[in-house]
Amino acid sequence: MRLVISHSGLALLVTLVLCGALPAPLRAGDGPAPLFLAGGDLSHLALMERRGVVYRDHGKAGDALAILKSHGLTCVRLRLWTASEADAEKDPYNKGNTLAYTVALAKRVKRAGLLLLLDFHYSDSWADPAHQARPAAWDGLTFDQVEERMYVYSRDCIAAFRAADALPDYVQIGNETPMGFAWPDGKVDQPAKWPQLARLVAAADRGIAEAAGARKPKTIIHLDRGGDWGTTQWFFDELILKQHARFDIIGQSYYPFWHGDFAKLRICLGKCVERYGKPVIVAETAFPWAANGRDGSDAKPINGLAAGPDGQVRFATELGAILAALPDHKGLGVCWWGAEFNAAGGFNFDGFDNRSFWDRDGNVLPVVDALGALAKATR
Repeated sequence: MRLVISHSGLALLVTLVLCGALPAPLRAGDGPAPLFLAGGDLSHLALMERRGVVYRDHGKAGDALAILKSHGLTCVRLRLWTASEADAEKDPYNKGNTLAYTVALAKRVKRAGLLLLLDFHYSDSWADPAHQARPAAWDGLTFDQVEERMYVYSRDCIAAFRAADALPDYVQIGNETPMGFAWPDGKVDQPAKWPQLARLVAAADRGIAEAAGARKPKTIIHLDRGGDWGTTQWFFDELILKQHARFDIIGQSYYPFWHGDFAKLRICLGKCVERYGKPVIVAETAFPWAANGRDGSDAKPINGLAAGPDGQVRFATELGAILAALPDHKGLGVCWWGAEFNAAGGFNFDGFDNRSFWDRDGNVLPVVDALGALAKATR
């Protein structure tokens, strides 16, 4: 069955769009606002399809990317791991986002008319604040050699996407990196490591620029501190103001069940723009369309919103309002994490299959209309 909004969430969003409440802040500066990146991370889409997951719109099966495009979404995020194809075959969920897999999926993204955000993890598997292991193939190298590998790997990967006519529009240099990436070389657990992290960022950027040519993607440094201005300032003061690292966009993860209320996000993003002058993107977020029945998580209201399709819409609408209120068009967009997850895939999604874009029957949820409306409001 198709889940629908029973009351005011989408109606509120439509009202904001029609009355101009959302577009006005985004157009506060000189010239037109940039396209709002309303998207989702669908890194495991091809794997889910192979596992029998079917994606539907109003009960009709279709291509997930085409469905999202038809609802107004503008961007898809794909992660990239350094695992071998042999390891990926053995463990597709934890090792499967290889270069070959990701290039093939990126081609589909581009054919669907969507922008591509590529997320370099610089690791054989998941990279996050607690796990940033450099590729196993880089073990035993000196720092200078790791720096060279960072440049060559970034260059060669971007070259592969470009050759496939799937050049990314945006590239994350690392994933959720409040303590750096490619540990131990880029782990900023002591002051002397900051110059090394800055050199790794520069090496990656140099490789990306060389392979992309005139169409260099915008680069993102991504933390998981959407509600934590203190750590955000500590990190970017060092990386930007002291190390003079060059990149284009600040990315933040914001999960309300971990990172605090909307006020904390509003403060953090606003201070980012004020202090560093860079656009910001909520590069990962999610909200439940149903409470997780396995462990009862999300059963209580989150930021005053109950789990459900309407709660998802209200959550997305509030994110859009926060980003719209940032000055000079600096609120770049929102990317929903685990958008493709579905319990039918057969993996343990830690409850994120109940926070995705599709319900248990594979029907697309109203949150995609909410995000699509945010993108439409800026055009």
